[in-house]
Amino acid sequence: MSKNFKALPAQLSDKLAAEIREGNSLFQKPVKDNGLPAFVKPINPTTGKSYSAMNTLILGMQRHDDPRWMSADAARYAGNWVKKDEKGTMIEFPKTSDIQAIRTADGQRIKDGAGVTQTKTVEFEKPQRSQAFLFNAEQLKDIMPLDEFLAKQNEAQTLSPIERAAKLIEDSKAVIIHGGQEAYYDKQRDAIFLPEMESFENETKYYQAAIHQLAHWTGHESRLKRPMEGKFGSLDYSREEMRAAVAAILIGGDLKIGHNFGQHAAYMSNFVKILKDEPFEITKVSRDAQKIANLLLGNNQKREQKQGAEQQGFKVGDEIAYLDTTYKVLETKNKSVKVEDADGNRKVLQPNYGLHKSLLEAKYNPREREIGEEQENGLVEEQENTHKIGR
Repeated sequence: MSKNFKALPAQLSDKLAAEIREGNSLFQKPVKDNGLPAFVKPINPTTGKSYSAMNTLILGMQRHDDPRWMSADAARYAGNWVKKDEKGTMIEFPKTSDIQAIRTADGQRIKDGAGVTQTKTVEFEKPQRSQAFLFNAEQLKDIMPLDEFLAKQNEAQTLSPIERAAKLIEDSKAVIIHGGQEAYYDKQRDAIFLPEMESFENETKYYQAAIHQLAHWTGHESRLKRPMEGKFGSLDYSREEMRAAVAAILIGGDLKIGHNFGQHAAYMSNFVKILKDEPFEITKVSRDAQKIANLLLGNNQKREQKQGAEQQGFKVGDEIAYLDTTYKVLETKNKSVKVEDADGNRKVLQPNYGLHKSLLEAKYNPREREIGEEQENGLVEEQENTHKIGR
C-alpha cells in the first residue's frame, strides 16, 4: 500500500467535513432532490447482512437509491457483473484469518490430482485491518429489479415504518413528557421532553425527533454509560450530538422512516472542527452509534432468538459471505462440510477447523465486528455538569 495512503477513517472524516461545509451532508439534507431519502441502509443481497456503522456511513454517503452492495467476486458468483468503468467504494473490516496455499519446502504450491491448489486457514493472533471494494446494485448488470427485491424483503414485515417507530419507542420504556416547544433529554431526571405530536409538521417528523432524543437517552449510566458532559455549544456536547445523529441515521434507515437532525446549525461548525482535528474520532462515533442502534432496535435479542430457533449447522446450497468471498456448501457429511469459494476452490472442513467455525458464525450471526471495541474501557467519566442534551 502506498505510503501516501490515508487511513479510511481519515478519508471519511475529510469527506463528511467537506459535505458539511457545502451544506449537503446527511445531517443537513436528509432528503434528496428526487424526494427519496438521502440515506438508504446498505445490505448484502445474498446474505441479508448489514455492514458496520462506519462502513454503513461510507456506503450510505454515496447516495444510491438501491441498498444492495457486493464485492465484484460475490456479484460474479451470484451471476451479476460490474458495469464497464464503474468504480468500487472501499470499506474496511477486521480480518481474523487468511486462506493460504499449502507449499513445499522450496515454496511450490501443492495441488491435488485435479490440479486444484490445496489451502489451509491461518488464524491471526489479533484481528488485522483489511480493505475491500464494494459495488452498488446500480453499478451491476443482470441483477434483480429493485422493486422486486424490496417486495421480497418486506414480505414478512406487517408493520408500517410509523408503526415500527412507535413500537421501538414503546419497547424502550423511556419516560417521555410531552409539552413545551423544546425536544431534549434531561439526564438528571432521565426523561425525554417532546412537544406534542400536533406541534410537528407530521407524524414522521415527530418520531424522527423522538428517536434522536432516545439515542441520547441510551447514554444514561444505567444503560450504555456514555460521557455526556459539556455545556451547550461545547466540543464535548457536540461529540454526544454527533453520536446521536449518526445513530438516528442508522435507526431511521433500518425502520425506513428516515431521519431529521432538526436544529443542526448550532452543531455543524463543531462537527467540522472535530472531524478535522481528530479524524479518528469518527471511528469511536460510529462504534457508539452502532451500540445505540443495537440497543434500541433489539438486535442482540433478535440474534439470540434467531440462533435459538434454528439448528446450528450447514445445509447443501447455503451461500455464505465471509471476508472478501462467498462460500457455497456442496455437501455435508456427519459434521464435516464441503465448500466452494467464488474462485472455484473446494475444500472439506472439519468442525475443529477455524474456517468451519467462522462460516458457521457468519451464517447465523452475519455481522462485521469492530476492531478495538474491547480497548475502549480506559475512559474516565467525570461528573456531568449539564442536564439538557439534544436541544
